[in-house]
Amino acid sequence: MSDRDQMQYDVVIVGAGPAGLSAAIRLKQHNSELSVCVLEKGAQVGAHIMSGAVIDPIGLNQLIPDWQSKKPQLATPVSADDFLVLDEDSSYRMPHALLPPPLRNDGCFIVRLGEVCAFLAEEAENLGVEIYPGFAASEVLYNAQGAVCGIASGDMGIAKDGSYKADYTRGIEILAKYTLIGEGARGSLTGELEAHFGLRKQSDPQHYGLGVKEVWQVAPEQHQLGKVQHALGWPLGSEAQGGAFIYHLPNHLVAVGYVVHLNYSNPTLSPFDELQRFKTHPSIRPLFKGGKRIAYGARAIAEGGWQSLPQLSFPGGVLMGCAAGLLNFPRIKGVHNAMLSGIAAAQAVSAAIAAGREQDELSDYQANLNTSGVLPELHSVRNIKPALAKLGTLAGTMYAGTELWLAQFGVKLPWTLRSTQPDHTYSKQDCSPIKYPKPDGVLTFSKLDSLTLANVSHEHDQPVHLQLRNPELITPVHLSTEIKAECYYCPAGVYEIVELAGQKQYQINAQNCLHCKTCDIKDRQQNIHWVTPEGGGGPMYTGM
Repeated sequence: MSDRDQMQYDVVIVGAGPAGLSAAIRLKQHNSELSVCVLEKGAQVGAHIMSGAVIDPIGLNQLIPDWQSKKPQLATPVSADDFLVLDEDSSYRMPHALLPPPLRNDGCFIVRLGEVCAFLAEEAENLGVEIYPGFAASEVLYNAQGAVCGIASGDMGIAKDGSYKADYTRGIEILAKYTLIGEGARGSLTGELEAHFGLRKQSDPQHYGLGVKEVWQVAPEQHQLGKVQHALGWPLGSEAQGGAFIYHLPNHLVAVGYVVHLNYSNPTLSPFDELQRFKTHPSIRPLFKGGKRIAYGARAIAEGGWQSLPQLSFPGGVLMGCAAGLLNFPRIKGVHNAMLSGIAAAQAVSAAIAAGREQDELSDYQANLNTSGVLPELHSVRNIKPALAKLGTLAGTMYAGTELWLAQFGVKLPWTLRSTQPDHTYSKQDCSPIKYPKPDGVLTFSKLDSLTLANVSHEHDQPVHLQLRNPELITPVHLSTEIKAECYYCPAGVYEIVELAGQKQYQINAQNCLHCKTCDIKDRQQNIHWVTPEGGGGPMYTGM
């Protein structure tokens, strides 16, 4: 018998993102009598949501056909669509007609994904869904047969030294007929389930990017509502792969961001500083003249695609959205597939419960993903990410364009490229250090200056949630001889090497953590393990 309080639902959903909320809404649309609970580790819905984002509206259209009349200001139609190739001093705009149709944004919308999730949460609650922000799902629960039967939230009120504080509260067990996981890329429960059930046995390793984003209020004369720009080339050059985005939102707001694929080798590369450099390009800098930066955030993105998909169902539940890895890499879009996966999961669960089943394998989920178009879409672009990894940016982009154009004429290439090297194994020590310009505090900024715009906050007196699997690997000799890449790639300045009593010491500023998960992914020794902190901690994004 458990010593924790228990709550019972038909369905428990982990993560109030587009996948989880879509599943909750569709479940209630199918059967209003179902009890559905959504757990969200952020302090409010949207607090940990960050994306570009330009979305394909197919998911919203299927879930809430009248969404545009219900919330007209939710999304901005794309009005202009530029693809730029940059060198250090100039830019080349690729003619729109040369872009393969899958890469165009015709019929798409610019959104602030946190606002979309807030809208979905309101719709879900109107249908009777119970949403609990500030509850971090930290443990998977299994029944006597080994199937998932729910989750447990983390204990609250544990001090840094492991002792119980006066406000100590035991976590709650939430039991359910089915458990749906939509916690985003590199989720801790997802990792546990993949290991427990061997969900990745037939898959290539998942591959990731780190997206770093700012929101600016720009001068009216610089703003063009609905304009979308994507850019390749400078400042990354041959150091790594990735690219930039600029999206013009309502109210003279502009979202600007940089995504760096995490299979780079130079340990001194800083995705945050690559974004700062990007803004200084002669063709980009004028956009921000007279503007003001008002928001900042960062998040890892699952980019591996078809070959990196794990088995998506397990006894008692399924993986959805970015937890499953459903991003369409060349389109730079995953929100529509996240929503469609939530709808597909809800359909499978509804049918199972109607048939009197519970805590078994939802085999219909895979079939529903096929019917919805999610899996065929990912299969059709399966070679793009591996081609870039193998061939580099220039040749890989040329290959991608060729394959995508051939597909438009009905030519489907029969092979499937593989990408079997995990991102953390690419790091090399024998690289020339990258020297980034000092921030000017007007256009470019430091990481610590940026954290205030992410509204990041954690309870200080709690166990460090960035754990070292083997602390003995970190020695003064090690710190003196090896470049610690996490001191560069972390977008929040969590990791530092400091001098104490004449010796180098490794310092983890866990209170700065943006929950991007990059350290858990990219650490060369796989010594850093991200675990769930107390619920409600982390960034407090507003409309990111």
